[in-house]
Amino acid sequence: MLVHVVLMKFSDAGDAAKAKVRLEELGDAVPEIRSLTAEIDELRTDVSWDLYLRTEHHDVDDLRAYQAHPAHLELGTWLRPLLSARAVVDYTT
Repeated sequence: MLVHVVLMKFSDAGDAAKAKVRLEELGDAVPEIRSLTAEIDELRTDVSWDLYLRTEHHDVDDLRAYQAHPAHLELGTWLRPLLSARAVVDYTT
């Protein structure tokens, strides 16, 4: 299994809640997502990120299919301008 983790910082931290809802909708829209978790940071410390996304995929081909899926591309078009930073980690289990 391939795990895809994304940490996001928003220019306006209030946008994280809207992004969480939209990201969670991808779980039903994209068949290559085996599971999806999106969480908003609660403590908001100096080193915190605003939103955590974790998706699981069967393999790297499924991750690439998810990333190329029209629903993901549409969300990315909306999301990218709201972000001030993003970090990604992909690993297999």
